[in-house]
Amino acid sequence: MTSTHSTAITPGSEDAAGATVPGTAAHASPSSASKRRHSRRRFLLGGAAVLGVSAAGGSAWALDRFIIDHVEVTDASAYEAANSIVTDAAQATASAEQITLTDTSYTSPTTSIQIGTTATGSGSDTLTYYTADITVSDATAVRSAFASNRFGLNITAKPSDIASANNAIFAINGDYYGFRETGILIRNGTVYRDSPAREGIAFYTDGHVEIYDETATNAQALASAGVWNTLSFGPALVRDGRVVSGIESVEVDTNVGNHSIQGLQPRTALGCIDTNHYMLVVIDGRSKGHSRGATMTELARIMADLGCQSAYNLDGGGSSAMYFNGSIINRPSNGGERATSDILYIAQGA
Repeated sequence: MTSTHSTAITPGSEDAAGATVPGTAAHASPSSASKRRHSRRRFLLGGAAVLGVSAAGGSAWALDRFIIDHVEVTDASAYEAANSIVTDAAQATASAEQITLTDTSYTSPTTSIQIGTTATGSGSDTLTYYTADITVSDATAVRSAFASNRFGLNITAKPSDIASANNAIFAINGDYYGFRETGILIRNGTVYRDSPAREGIAFYTDGHVEIYDETATNAQALASAGVWNTLSFGPALVRDGRVVSGIESVEVDTNVGNHSIQGLQPRTALGCIDTNHYMLVVIDGRSKGHSRGATMTELARIMADLGCQSAYNLDGGGSSAMYFNGSIINRPSNGGERATSDILYIAQGA
């Protein structure tokens, strides 16, 4: 499929800072009864001040758009059970006796996770990144989870909290879907959003991955073709094993604070080496002597060197986080975890 670089990036990126399917022609949107607003304020990118809105009316709009929860689905697990196109997804059924767990690996009869840490350079030029080499026998073992098990705008939680709530052995931050209203969003075989806008990545139930132009298709067509998960962020980093040209000049079409995605940044990326064989990478940054961060092109080269035939950029900056066996193993640039909308994970026992 053709691609586009009209990429909407979430604020974390380079910082800052009833059974119906929403947004599809084939199903009605969630009823108003399932939609709630929560007036709990949270500091996102330093709070409303970062939005640069000083007028009272503008501030009210900004709080409503970027801070206040807008819940569309109150129980995502139940919603997916009722609406997923996949009825035989992988289950976490391995017993403790069947699992081998070390500080850097997890092996079950159906899943292998190998964690690596790489540091290059020295002093202020040190670059540190973390890799998760994952092989599964069933692609549906790689799942998505939302903060607080709810779908909507501005609903966030720390990646470790989302991971723990879902009994994850491994997780990374996702695409921060809850910052924006556009993109195609299919999670765990369930259509949540159908508003094509940019270049996305699709994980299929047969284990292959495609980077695609959202504006050339729709969510229902993808779901019908066997898409298990989509992420909507970008840009694409690697195609056919080669670094995508021009990514050093890609900028964003939606970005609070008008921050560039270029330069040295903490990064998160995912890639596909072969069918059911994935590589997930988190790069630390903004930490003198530990890791300077990477450019978009450096990230792409790392993914290609790791053997990825395709690779895709996810939310980065302070959002970049990798979780394994109960804790965050990288060093988030904020000095601690930043709350985000979603994670990709593998459950203990998968």
